Amino acid sequence: MSDSTEKLHFVMVHGFGHGAWCWYKIRSLLEASDYKVSCIDLKGSGMDPSDPNTIFSFEDYNKPLIDLLSNLPHNEKVILVQLVILVGHSAGGMSLTYAIHRFSKKIRMAIYVAATMLKHGFVTPQDYEHGDPDLSIYGDVCKMTYGLGADQPPTSMIIKEDFQRKILYHLSPIEDSTLAAMLVRAGPLRAFVGVQFREGGDADSVPRVFIKTLQDRVLKQEQQEAMLKRWPPALVFALESDHSPFFCMPTLLFAFLLKAVASIKAAT
Repeated sequence: MSDSTEKLHFVMVHGFGHGAWCWYKIRSLLEASDYKVSCIDLKGSGMDPSDPNTIFSFEDYNKPLIDLLSNLPHNEKVILVQLVILVGHSAGGMSLTYAIHRFSKKIRMAIYVAATMLKHGFVTPQDYEHGDPDLSIYGDVCKMTYGLGADQPPTSMIIKEDFQRKILYHLSPIEDSTLAAMLVRAGPLRAFVGVQFREGGDADSVPRVFIKTLQDRVLKQEQQEAMLKRWPPALVFALESDHSPFFCMPTLLFAFLLKAVASIKAAT
């Protein structure tokens, strides 16, 4: 077996309004340690040219991730298929769960970083309470776009620039929050309406890791704990980080990713 076929493949999934760019520090650390890394832009995010106001389904939003996983080789001679590690941040956790319901045999582990971790999606009012951030305590922080007309629900949303550092990056380097302010885009709200995952998916066959962010102003501690209690992962780590540990504490986040990898090796 060649070294290239034995390398773990990290697939990094950004959160709402972000893009592949937010992982630049983690990608550098992983690649320096000789891991394969793919940082994707979901539809309407990052450098993807799609208008988020035209994305109306979760399936459409996640097409770049599904395409990547679908195109991975699937035969016994290429063991890379069995060594994919999905890492998702914030709303990207929903994309991870969607993927593991569809591709459980291709994914070795799913790592949720300050991420929404719901087994069946937004099915009940309790799911919304646990997984959907409530930013109302900070005031009028969101700018909505009504792409289908003012009499219709909003089609996209972005946190206003004046509030981004206070809410998303308050412990992160100012250089990173400045970069983010230049690159964050409105996210497709309609894609997240009523997201549900099929019962038939073998989601529990994929080991999960959750990385808590203890100074998070987006995903409250009680929300994180509630999701952990309802769908317990194999491992839980904690960072004294804001909502964006890839900026705030990249070295420690990287160390936790390696600990997660070590747990796989120890179990085999």
